[in-house]
Formats: sequence, structure tokens, C-alpha cells
Amino acid sequence: MNFIRFIFTKTFWIQVVIAALVTVLLCFAYLFWLHWYTNHDQKIQVPQLEKLSLIQVNKQLKELDLRCKIIDSASFNPSYKPKTVIEQDPIAGKFVKENRQIYIKLNASGYGKVTVPNLIYKTRRLAIPTLEALGFKIGQITYQPNIAENTVLEMRYKGNILESGTQLSKTATIDLVLADGNNPSAVTEEIMETNDNE
Repeated sequence: MNFIRFIFTKTFWIQVVIAALVTVLLCFAYLFWLHWYTNHDQKIQVPQLEKLSLIQVNKQLKELDLRCKIIDSASFNPSYKPKTVIEQDPIAGKFVKENRQIYIKLNASGYGKVTVPNLIYKTRRLAIPTLEALGFKIGQITYQPNIAENTVLEMRYKGNILESGTQLSKTATIDLVLADGNNPSAVTEEIMETNDNE
């Protein structure tokens, strides 16, 4: 009963009004802080960073109060100079807030090294796709007498015999020496017979 009487007193309603005013003020204060903290409505346009060096990137982003982070530098694209940006996120033209981190990929200084697999006595059908899948190019294909037709007898690089396990740059050209399906001893006998007849 005392509580019900207290509800209708002047003191109670003064406290209600004060509590409401404090709540409203706190809400406004929070919204103001949130607006300031999140840099609401602030727009910084991300510049075009592709084909720029890391020094140029850092200079541009520093002027705009942005930061950068390298996420990859192993890929190589021959269309770009070594150690220049080949990809960025966010892309150029997007709007971001102050102190935003821009992720970039740098072009490697060249193609990475790839290990040459052992393909001796493997079929042509297997050898060529295997080399191409590793990034190598197939150069000249020549044949030597050997009964195992279309199997790899030798792999060559720049005229020299290529041993399996050798490290070569991706896109290197490998020449193949394949078996022609003829018996070497039969070919030798045929040449000797021809010489005897002459």
C-alpha cells in the first residue's frame, strides 16, 4: 500500500524524469562516440596500385592514412615488372575508412624452379602431359632406333642430356628423344648389308 502511495508522490515522478533524461543523454553520448570512433561518412578512395613498386605503394597509402599488407609474392606474371603489385584488395576506386589495410600481391622476380620428373621409358602419351602440367614447354621431338616405340629415351635441355631431379625454371623448353619402334640390331644389320652390296 505504501508503494502505491509513493507512485503518486512528487518525489517519484521527479526521479522518473531524471532517469529518463539521463538515459537520453547517455544514448546521445554513445551515438556521438560511435560516430567518431567508426569515422562514419568518412570516405577515402583506394588508389590504383597495380604495377607500382612497394616503395611507391607505401608512399601513396601513407599520404591517404591507409596501410598495406603483402599476402603473396610467389606468383610470377610476365606482363608485370618483378616486385611490382599484380593484385590488390580492395580494388582501385573503392571507398574505405582511415587506417584501413590494403592487401596486395607482389610479382615474383621470375618463374619458380620445378623439379624434372623421371620420365625415361615412359610413353609419349604420359610424358608430354606430365611436363606440360608442371609448366614446361615441349621443344623438338626426335627419334632413335629402339623397339619400345614412342617411349622416352632421353630428355634434353639446351642440347644437353637432362637428368631427372634437375631443377629448371617453369616454362623451360625440354626436348624429347623417343624410340621409333625399330630394333637397333636389325637397323645395324640392314646398314651393313647395304654397304656390302655397294
